[in-house]
Amino acid sequence: MADPLTDEQQHMHRQAVRELMPTTPFLAGLGIVFERYEPDAAKQSDLLCHGRTVRRRKELTFTEITATDIDGNVVAHAVQTYRIV
Repeated sequence: MADPLTDEQQHMHRQAVRELMPTTPFLAGLGIVFERYEPDAAKQSDLLCHGRTVRRRKELTFTEITATDIDGNVVAHAVQTYRIV
């Protein structure tokens, strides 16, 4: 197993998510925007994510994703809208 990342390496990886992920060729076309980004919110444990479709129509689908820590505390929430063509 690989050695654990240093605090500096972890910080660099977390910042890459915010700065680089939305600029990749596939994701750039999706218009992803981070309104609020707190990469250290769940640093202490693994997360469990639940996603659900809020509404689905002919072309637009609205989903909601909630991430909780091991104690059940909500640490992240996302809303996604995508178009089926």
